[in-house]
Amino acid sequence: MDALSQPVMHLSTVLRSPLLDRAGERLGRVEDLIVRLADGGYPPVTGLKARIGGRELFVPIARVAELQPGAVRLSGEKLSLKRFERRVGEVLLGQDVLGRTLVDVEADPPVLVTAHEIELACIEGWWRVVGVDNARRARLRRRLPRPLKGWIGDQAFLDWSTLEPFVDHVPTARLRFSHRKLANLHPAEIADLVEAASHEEGEEIIKAVGQDRELEADVFEELDEHHQLEFIRERPDEQVAAVIARMAPDDAADLIVEIEQDRRSRILALLPPAQEHQIESLLGYNPETAGGLMSPDCIVLPSEDVVAVALEHVRSSEIAPTTLTTVYLHDDEGKLSGSVAVVTLLRSDAQTSLSDVAEQETESVHTDADLPEVARTMTDYNLVMLPVVDEDERVVGVVTVDDVLELTLPAGWRRRFGLARD
Repeated sequence: MDALSQPVMHLSTVLRSPLLDRAGERLGRVEDLIVRLADGGYPPVTGLKARIGGRELFVPIARVAELQPGAVRLSGEKLSLKRFERRVGEVLLGQDVLGRTLVDVEADPPVLVTAHEIELACIEGWWRVVGVDNARRARLRRRLPRPLKGWIGDQAFLDWSTLEPFVDHVPTARLRFSHRKLANLHPAEIADLVEAASHEEGEEIIKAVGQDRELEADVFEELDEHHQLEFIRERPDEQVAAVIARMAPDDAADLIVEIEQDRRSRILALLPPAQEHQIESLLGYNPETAGGLMSPDCIVLPSEDVVAVALEHVRSSEIAPTTLTTVYLHDDEGKLSGSVAVVTLLRSDAQTSLSDVAEQETESVHTDADLPEVARTMTDYNLVMLPVVDEDERVVGVVTVDDVLELTLPAGWRRRFGLARD
């Protein structure tokens, strides 16, 4: 059954409405509706938080005979007078979700939206949350007196199945909600959401993706400098080192250099020795030169090796597939002598010498080349990767086109349209 085809009821028309007994006599009022977000799908309403005689009580949904705008009528004769207490997994729609921020994960790009209204529908005998209205007119309806709420017409709303709520402020829900939809987004999209969110919401997003350590590192690489520092400031050194250890060396060096000196030394000491050495080497270069921009992650082989050897290095490499497009060659003295595209390797006979399939005149820059020179060289020769050589013409790293774009595009380029909350 299509949930969005069912008649809907606005949460605001139920909150603070009269709570009636079976005969229609007023017992108290409805304070909130209770759902279990961890159940997945369209969350079912499991009960009410009601106020009767100055006491806040729990009313199970099984005791509700009618749930409708303006009044809720109970069934049966008896009602437990035990005070309301949250149970594990329970979320109060009015208190915890209404008026708060959610992520529309299926928007392009994903955006933050505000739940100005929550839409309910009765599906196969169960009242369920089916959507959120993020339009300002819905906020107006919510604030109008009950007799005037009908003046605000109904329009399309966002399907709950496309939304990811923030529940870190709800102690009973915190450990029962996995943020699976959020974790399926691209790291750059997640980073944009973190930057657009409040600090608390951003922390929740970071915690959610932290269940996947590789994804967490990818998101940190995409964050701007301000937000990187914001979200490591309160973390212990061991956690910061664990994130940095999974980042690309050039991105890790960019982050490390912004950390205060005393803490920087402690964090570096917690890294694996090889990675510590890599990052410290990068820190020795001016950040606006090829040496400061480059990543040491590249494959450099003797030119006399054969194609099969190069392909084995490619297969066993942990360099990101989008970055590993070229293998570089060196001569007997270790100097850069050529390059071979990975595609060329795949099309060549396994026993062919690399020197026979290589581009012999490979463009490169020295470690002290400034950003304009790097950008000009990559543009002139249509390069997505540019080898960087030291004073002895040995390859020490590569600059990728995304590193150059990040520094040459205007400030604020990463802000995607639609991310600002309404």
